[in-house]
Amino acid sequence: METTAAFDGLECTDCGEQFDAESVTHECPECGGICDPTYDYAEIDLTRAELEDRPFDGQWRYEELLPIPRAAAVTMDEGTTPLIECPDLADELGVGRVVIKDEGRNPTGSFKDRGHALAVSAASEHGASDIVLTSAGNAGQSAAAYAARAGLDSHVFVPSRANFVNKAMINVHGGDMTVVGGRFEDAAAACADAMDDRPEGEEWYSTSSFTTPYRHEGKKTMYYEITEQLDREVPDRIVYPTGGGVGLVGMHKGAKEFRDLGFTDDLPAMYAAQSSGCAPIVDAWNEGDDRHETWDTPDTICGGIEIPDPGASPLILDALDESEGGAVATPDEDILDSAITVAQHEGIEMGATCAAAASGAWDLAEQGEFESDDTVVLMNTATGNKEDDILRSHLMGKGV
Repeated sequence: METTAAFDGLECTDCGEQFDAESVTHECPECGGICDPTYDYAEIDLTRAELEDRPFDGQWRYEELLPIPRAAAVTMDEGTTPLIECPDLADELGVGRVVIKDEGRNPTGSFKDRGHALAVSAASEHGASDIVLTSAGNAGQSAAAYAARAGLDSHVFVPSRANFVNKAMINVHGGDMTVVGGRFEDAAAACADAMDDRPEGEEWYSTSSFTTPYRHEGKKTMYYEITEQLDREVPDRIVYPTGGGVGLVGMHKGAKEFRDLGFTDDLPAMYAAQSSGCAPIVDAWNEGDDRHETWDTPDTICGGIEIPDPGASPLILDALDESEGGAVATPDEDILDSAITVAQHEGIEMGATCAAAASGAWDLAEQGEFESDDTVVLMNTATGNKEDDILRSHLMGKGV
């Protein structure tokens, strides 16, 4: 496995055991916990000035802080997405500055490309023949695309409610797609069965969230970029539409790394935004618990964050606590209204799922969570045109 100089291996976030990344590819073999890439930060030969002098040309500009170097990467120049000023939203929220990190500009239209560039690179380094995952939609499209780029086969299990665009593009990229009746957890069960029954001799590599150690690791580069785009200033608040929490966990890790390396001097407050129809993280946060309770009857139009049993909830809740952030849930009606408001006031297309961040920000502002001089980042994790049918139906339903 070709790795960067500082990459040290994997550490289980549950039991703390450490492993060689050559031999352990997924969960902790001791306890089944989530494995996280670790680094010898003393070996990172990179200054802030040197980083600033590099071209702003994708997430591999941070290769010293990633496990796999650019030379071995399966990449389509993902990353370095724009950070867009939204002065009207700032006025409406009563804060000094609102910016939207527009991850819809990635190759397959979502932030999932950052994680899959790294996870498929790892799969390729480990000699996999196929990748397999459960997805609500965006990750499946991304996985199929990066697998195609790497010359690997892909098997994607999606719930029937996944949107048409994602399903279509999984097929277009050559993915073997299984549409499972029911919801995300039903697709996950079907995926697990397929892994158990895979053909003899085939090396299937799972890229499901927090199964591979590398999906959340790719997502931390979103935070690196935000601070650079803000001229090395740490934003006061980041509001993140949260289902499985891969991006939120990754960004919090990235924030700690930049702080500890001396590139920044603080941590931003992280906020998990969910739909009221599926809010296990919000419930756990409000109850002061360190782990979620499974949401028994999920019911939200925001399919990308309809994750009733987020296995990484302890990591999400730790990130909210360490950053002195919080969690907020708003109804689907408010989320869809927020997507339309952002489109009509700022021109930016947020999908129905992503607009949970905007809706959550409005609610947090009403709660008095923000200060008048705050810089607030809203994460638009996917392009709005993947869910434009939902937004237009909502708009027409309002008689507009």
